Amino acid sequence: MKNYVQPGNTITLTAPYAVASGDGLLVGSIFGIAAGDAALGESVETTLVGVFDITKVGSQAWTVGAKVYWDDTNKCCTTVATDNTLIGVAVEAVASGAGDIIGRVRLNAAF
Repeated sequence: MKNYVQPGNTITLTAPYAVASGDGLLVGSIFGIAAGDAALGESVETTLVGVFDITKVGSQAWTVGAKVYWDDTNKCCTTVATDNTLIGVAVEAVASGAGDIIGRVRLNAAF
């Protein structure tokens, strides 16, 4: 196939805000995990598929298979769909304690 470019698991995006390696970022409808640090406007390699431990809203329980959304205002994951972008599903249950701020998510690769 002469029109094939790449698998698309990782792409270069322009950081819409400063990110550190492992941070989530949203560019239009594309959500991914920064593979390195980048300042606002800099290029950053972004991973679109895989399972990641990502910052989530505290005091929110997750069940396995629950839809997970990116809250771009607060830069964290949530199970609340309103005004947020679907990014994947929870692959581990998480308790609802205020200190439970990391969730394991399988990214759906932006569509």
